[in-house]
Amino acid sequence: QVQMAESGGGLARPGESLILSCSVSGRDANSYAIGWFRTVPGKERAIVAAITGSGGNKYLAEAVKGRFTVSVDTGKNKAYLQMNGLKAEDTAVYYCAADQSSIETPRFWGQGTQVTVSS
Repeated sequence: QVQMAESGGGLARPGESLILSCSVSGRDANSYAIGWFRTVPGKERAIVAAITGSGGNKYLAEAVKGRFTVSVDTGKNKAYLQMNGLKAEDTAVYYCAADQSSIETPRFWGQGTQVTVSS
């Protein structure tokens, strides 16, 4: 098992930036792929980004391409979601999740951090 812990959420105005971090702790933590997901009440959970533990493979959802960047710090066992050019529609609860097999259906989840983009 691994433990996930997100931080960095908060309030941002349109066009501003936030950085979300996700600490991944546990056995073989750096072998896990990390996914970033977001949820909005009444809507289906959506994947935002994903990255392998080594940082070699990355994925960004179309809605955030060109604005968000996903990265990992293998030495610190942390993943980051750099969110630039925030839009109101980015408002959601963001979760990091990890799994060694399928990031689409990860087993281990953080508690979530609220990101609110509003003027």
